[in-house]
Amino acid sequence: MSEVVVSKAALRGTATGVLLMTFFGTAWAGIGIGGLRGWGNPWLPVFVIVIGIVLFVCGYTLIRSSQKLPGYSRKSGIQRSKRIGMWFNIIFGLEFILVAAAGVICGSINHFEYFFPVMTLIVGAHFLPLAYLFKVNVYYITGALLCFLSIITILFVPVNLNLWNHEIIAWWSFTGFGSSLILWGTSIIIWLIGRKMLRLAKNT
Repeated sequence: MSEVVVSKAALRGTATGVLLMTFFGTAWAGIGIGGLRGWGNPWLPVFVIVIGIVLFVCGYTLIRSSQKLPGYSRKSGIQRSKRIGMWFNIIFGLEFILVAAAGVICGSINHFEYFFPVMTLIVGAHFLPLAYLFKVNVYYITGALLCFLSIITILFVPVNLNLWNHEIIAWWSFTGFGSSLILWGTSIIIWLIGRKMLRLAKNT
């Protein structure tokens, strides 16, 4: 009997990636909206919420579609899943510690405007080991783009900007909306990968 190529665990892992990218992408868009200080309300928040809901539904449909697939494609699948889970928790925990430390440091030196650009750099850097861990090459691009966004913001974007006689926190909006577009784009790419996996499973 030939080995099943796609498993329930693999497809659900992909769907989880879609949901996580959607959630954090929407959260970053919220930071961008906060930086606008009311400009674009109420339509911009509604637009962001609609995008988040659509992408969430896409991820959820992948989870529903995985119900009829076998649990793991190999006998070692459970052990590998546990190892991945352990390293994911370590990477995520380290990211949380670094973000918290960045917040404390930026606040203590009275330069909190640096927090979101630095946070973007930390988030981008954490995608690099995740790309290796999950064998998802698109995460390398996601991480590199987020790091590049952080550096460009600090070097070339003014902290505050006057937009049509309305002052905004440009660093918040630039990193917020930039990060959301990168993460939403990653979510769509992962969803397309999941759809391809599902078609492969049906043809196996």
